[in-house]
Amino acid sequence: MPRVPAHLRERALSMLQGGLRTADVARAIICYVHTVRHLRQLYRETGRTADRPQSGRPRVTTHAQDRYSRTSHQRDRFRMATPAARVKPGMHNPSVLTLSTTS
Repeated sequence: MPRVPAHLRERALSMLQGGLRTADVARAIICYVHTVRHLRQLYRETGRTADRPQSGRPRVTTHAQDRYSRTSHQRDRFRMATPAARVKPGMHNPSVLTLSTTS
């Protein structure tokens, strides 16, 4: 499940502080009850709702690029991995991306 955006986290906390039940808050912001419980516990412990830093290497490709890579592989399963990895979405016509500098 994707992360709950910051504005919905704030809204959920204000609803909880207003006296609404956890299930009602989860239904209002369209997420799991466990997510709201975890959000409330995190707020009690840290006093804030911002995401904690995450471990691991940062992503190099976007989700759209990953999806494009999977789709192109499914279209041509016998293509080797190295040339396929070099292809990036939007690069099928690189002349569009080059800027002409005529003065």
